[in-house]
Amino acid sequence: MELLKKTVASIEDPDWRAGEKAQQRLNLLTKPQGSLGKLEDMLLSLAAIQGNPLPVLGDKAVMVMVGDHGVVAEGVSAFPQEVTRQMVLNFLQQGAAINVLAHHAGARVIISDVGMAAEPIQHPDLIQRRVRSGTRNMAREAAMTEAEAIAAIEVGIELVNQEIDRGTGLIATGEMGIGNTTPSTAILACISGKKVEDLTGRGTGLDDAGLIHKQKIIRQSLQINRPDPDHPLEVLHKLGGLEIAAITGIILGAAARRTPVVLDGLISAAAALIACRMNPKCRHYLFASHLSQEPGHRIMLEEIGLEPVLYLDMRLGEGTGAVLVFHLLEAAVKIIHQMASFEEAGVSQRTDAYYTKECSD
Repeated sequence: MELLKKTVASIEDPDWRAGEKAQQRLNLLTKPQGSLGKLEDMLLSLAAIQGNPLPVLGDKAVMVMVGDHGVVAEGVSAFPQEVTRQMVLNFLQQGAAINVLAHHAGARVIISDVGMAAEPIQHPDLIQRRVRSGTRNMAREAAMTEAEAIAAIEVGIELVNQEIDRGTGLIATGEMGIGNTTPSTAILACISGKKVEDLTGRGTGLDDAGLIHKQKIIRQSLQINRPDPDHPLEVLHKLGGLEIAAITGIILGAAARRTPVVLDGLISAAAALIACRMNPKCRHYLFASHLSQEPGHRIMLEEIGLEPVLYLDMRLGEGTGAVLVFHLLEAAVKIIHQMASFEEAGVSQRTDAYYTKECSD
């Protein structure tokens, strides 16, 4: 608990002055002001996060947290729980989508078992930090004890600190855990107070009957556990997952170290929602990579105060959406480092029609 308390207390606002200085530099570059849209916004956020008007990214990593869910026993997933272990083996054999996309982005994939239910996998590239073998069935009792949730959060804090210490400057969150859209949606329903029917998606492909049943199980979980929406740790331990808790720790730890985090989909956003309720300043260190097909994802991002960068109808998880945004963040950084100013290029800086929207379009 001490590591969690210390980390939450040490999160500060970004250096907005560095962002202002970056804006001043952008205004001098050979383009109409603001003409690169969200790329410029991303660059300014990076500058403020790092406290550096000329930000650099350093090494890149996708941190995939693995955990299983007792609520799968209620039939809320189209896939059986053993798929979690099978997919972890696929990650380790470099055969999954996240392996392909991370390699394309020049990022390392870090796989950590914080709560898989199956027999542990012995592999040199798998980090073994299991808190317990899957959560309990939240439709019958609390998914975790408070101590277990804290332990999983602190695993995430420790792992992200290790990454930052080794030079990683950009983190993407990923996850693997069959059934994890159910606890993520339950977390959102509790905190937002919105109707379960408006938040619940089909996950890995439920049919209409399966979707109705999933909604029923989420409502049952809320009724049995009755978590206080104003106490994020209580919401997490009663309704969450071990991988969600670990991602919460990654977000808190990275924010405390002034390191940007790119969120993936619904599960990562659920962790971000918890982290931002623990310390609202976390929000400034986050980028929302994409908007998934899960209906709750958009509402989750609105609750946090983030806008997605990409709209690709993705719903895979693993960190696949997040790692795609690495390319855009790198492009944003290269703009301020490599693009010439009007003076450097010998181009007249004009304030007439060149700057009008009609002309720039």
